[in-house]
Amino acid sequence: MEFVFVVPREKLFPDSYPHGYLPYGEGSLRGNPLQGALQQRVEEHGFFVEREYAERTPSLKQVIPYTIVERGGKVLCLTRTKSGGEVRLHNKLSIGVGGHINPVDLTTGPEGQDSRNPIPQATQREVLDEELNVDGPHTLQSVGLINDDSNPVGAVHVGWVQVLSTEGEVSVREVDQLIGSFHTVQELQDMLESGANFETWSSFLIPKLDLLLSNSSNSSAPLPTHQTQ
Repeated sequence: MEFVFVVPREKLFPDSYPHGYLPYGEGSLRGNPLQGALQQRVEEHGFFVEREYAERTPSLKQVIPYTIVERGGKVLCLTRTKSGGEVRLHNKLSIGVGGHINPVDLTTGPEGQDSRNPIPQATQREVLDEELNVDGPHTLQSVGLINDDSNPVGAVHVGWVQVLSTEGEVSVREVDQLIGSFHTVQELQDMLESGANFETWSSFLIPKLDLLLSNSSNSSAPLPTHQTQ
């Protein structure tokens, strides 16, 4: 039985429900009121429930770290094969790497207390420990939130959009489930315009990639080191 991290919809979006990509703008968490407010809501109101229940409960939003991997101005594009576990994503193209947050992603601090923000640890586990090999230094920057209530899948998920920048080699670990290749921003935009089968979240982000990559380069931080228990 899998448990996933959720935030009540009315706590995450107390005023209105955004549609599509909601950018944080330039600057780090300390200087970004929108990002700070959303992270505070995640930390204060998030909890774990059984995934099967979360998938049929639109009043709960499953928080998904959705990480764009950038190297030398090019972006990693993944094709999800039919061997993957999520049938709804088979044969879809994606520029986002990541998945659900699980209880293991709540890290223990120096005084023995659990961190209330599981996003960095979930990113480390999903992106670097499970899906990709990334050689060399890399930085991570949160750039926005993505929400789409127009379909049943989007209605129960929300994406925490990040950009991981590296100069090293990047390869796919799950070669039976994913095929990866790097493309320029223009190539991805041309693919989208020509009708390539991108998943919905990626289709929202590709038109804004120039701005996303520019903002992430202005303020980034090393990705925290994963510690196994």
